Amino acid sequence: MDQFRKLEFSVITGIFLLLLFSLLYPSVIYNVFELQSIYGHKFNQYGQVFDYYIHYLLPAMARIIIVYASFLFLNYVVVPKFLEKKQWAVGFLLLAGTMLFFFTGMMVANSYYNGYLLGVYDTIQGAHMHFAKSAFISTVFFGVLFIVYYVLRQAYFDYIHKKVMNNAESRKIAQEVMIASGILLVLLCLAFSDSRDLFWIVFYFGPVLISTAFILYYKVLPDYFNVHHNKKLLTRDVTFTVLGITVLMGMFVRALRHGGGGMAFALISIGIGLGVGFVLPVVWFLFRSRQKQVTTVTTLKKALGHSAANLDFLRAQINPHFLFNALNTLYGTALQEEASRTSEGIQKLGDMMRFMLHDNNLEKIPLDKEVAYLQNYISLQRLRVMSSPDILIEVNIDESQCHHDIAPMLLIPFVENAFKHGISLRNRSRIVISLSCNEHQVFFDVYNSVHPRPDNDPERDGMGIGLNNVRERLALLYPYRHELSIRHTANEFFVHLTIDVNK
Repeated sequence: MDQFRKLEFSVITGIFLLLLFSLLYPSVIYNVFELQSIYGHKFNQYGQVFDYYIHYLLPAMARIIIVYASFLFLNYVVVPKFLEKKQWAVGFLLLAGTMLFFFTGMMVANSYYNGYLLGVYDTIQGAHMHFAKSAFISTVFFGVLFIVYYVLRQAYFDYIHKKVMNNAESRKIAQEVMIASGILLVLLCLAFSDSRDLFWIVFYFGPVLISTAFILYYKVLPDYFNVHHNKKLLTRDVTFTVLGITVLMGMFVRALRHGGGGMAFALISIGIGLGVGFVLPVVWFLFRSRQKQVTTVTTLKKALGHSAANLDFLRAQINPHFLFNALNTLYGTALQEEASRTSEGIQKLGDMMRFMLHDNNLEKIPLDKEVAYLQNYISLQRLRVMSSPDILIEVNIDESQCHHDIAPMLLIPFVENAFKHGISLRNRSRIVISLSCNEHQVFFDVYNSVHPRPDNDPERDGMGIGLNNVRERLALLYPYRHELSIRHTANEFFVHLTIDVNK
């Protein structure tokens, strides 16, 4: 929040300075007589004497300064130091004082800025009443605007900020939105200093083109290329995006300008033409170029992963504690002179080691080999805990339609994690493992109870040796072709994995 407040102050101050610059800029490039004729026509119309500095420049600057000062005082003093801390009496007193300052300052500034109204009304009191009404409306408008801004800001930090910060793609989008918004603000201020008509043109087309480009680039085109590949749906989404943004912004501009239906219709028509004829082709080209770059990078990652044995390393990772536990189990079994169980355990461990040395080095293997490795692992774990009646292990594997090939060692990390965190010799424990397939997909679920670990356990807060690695491998080997859902509470851990193996 502190960093955001610094950024917020910088942005607000930048806008304030740009607006002041836009007001002062004409005074530098034009002489006072030109400015008198440009801004003084209403005063001349009603027989009032117009002075550019007294009746335009200074009142306009005063209104900007009043808005800026009131916002800073409310946003950085009244709300955070009093209202948010529930110091209602002082907070509302300062709030009322700020509103009174805003109202009075606006009324005085309006009495100079709209001084020609003294020639419109029959009495001075009538003109002053108009100034007061205008100031009251401005006070209410900016008050509501501040409340909306505050609510949106709090909602962002309560529900969105963490997701944005934890997601690289979201951070990238947020940065691009900020850059585009900054450029738009600069253009608006420069246009305002030169021509009001130019200002409204920039005010309309800037948000329309930027919003259309962002929605097409980050939503519509990714859905088309990565999800449905349906041209009819693409046409529908492009049409709704372009029409929706241009029409809504056109109606907004019309409302702000108190009419101007002809101008709004012209802006909407041009906006649709630019959206379809300019924005869509440019965004299409940029998105396809980015896709090619991503494909190239992914290919290089795969090649580098294989050449540097990166994927082999990830696939070969298995909890060394399990190997020691398995050997200790076999040793204990031998001491009990139960030769059949001992030989069974040794055979299963040998099969697992053989899998790791041979099949694990292949890019893909039949799914039944992965399942056999999984069952050997579970059988060895059963040997380790079979003397504990409070430990329940359920395995539901339906291989009837599992005739697919799959990258090796994708399933075992989830099972390994379940046994590592789900088994306790002192508490009731449960592990449930399910696997099934259809024509195109593999469905894999793992559930386990969770038990507190000792404070000195280095893996107390860990998710298991293989989970992070398997996330990376899934993203690398099955992009847009898998769904991994991990949910956990203090007492339970659940994993659901779906892989589309036939695309």
